Amino acid sequence: MARAGSPGRKAGVDPELLWAQAERPRRGRPPAHSRATITAEAVAIADAEGFAAVTMRAVAARLGAGTMSLYSYVPNKETLLELMIDQVSGEHRLPAEPSGDWRADLRQIAQEQRAMMRRHPWLPAALTARQTLGPNTLAVVEYALAALAPTGADARARLETFSLVTGFVVSCVSYELGQEQASETAGRTSGELRDAQARWLRTVTADGSYPQFAQALAAPGDPSPQAVFDRLLDRMINGLTAEG
Repeated sequence: MARAGSPGRKAGVDPELLWAQAERPRRGRPPAHSRATITAEAVAIADAEGFAAVTMRAVAARLGAGTMSLYSYVPNKETLLELMIDQVSGEHRLPAEPSGDWRADLRQIAQEQRAMMRRHPWLPAALTARQTLGPNTLAVVEYALAALAPTGADARARLETFSLVTGFVVSCVSYELGQEQASETAGRTSGELRDAQARWLRTVTADGSYPQFAQALAAPGDPSPQAVFDRLLDRMINGLTAEG
């Protein structure tokens, strides 16, 4: 049986132990590492190789430390993931206070989320496994709730609206990254793959079998991922109401 806090234990992440208790100072020599340093190295590995490549052994190798020595700072990979998510959440570049224009503020939040998820391609999938909210994440949530205050919605509805927008961003970025991965697998650029897809769809709609879809394909519009994201985001935000 694994000891509490040992590598074999997977009992979930206790938010009180993770966030409420600061790293305890140790007697004797100063600690060789910190949770922040360990987390930063884990993020660097995930950015370069994907989250599957993040192991205590890999992080320790980057730090030049023994693997077991890291467990006194981070007890398991579940906890490390929570730390990673919260650390990158601190990258949101948001004003000190919302502007009062909730649509513009929400649009800015969503654009920041998209940029962050594209910098850290492992993040969209990781968010589905998140168990707790750290201080950086809570700061973003608090800002979003304040930004949505002019809608007149109650706090619960504003929280649900923010969650809806975050889910939208996760979905869009996951699709974008999947398309880019497919392009790489096919040995093409994203633009080349989009062109090939467009040619195929024009072929299968040429006989009039799918008139509505053919009309949608013929409509003007920039097909780049950023432009598509902007259009969809505008439609979502314009469709939100203070009711419910």
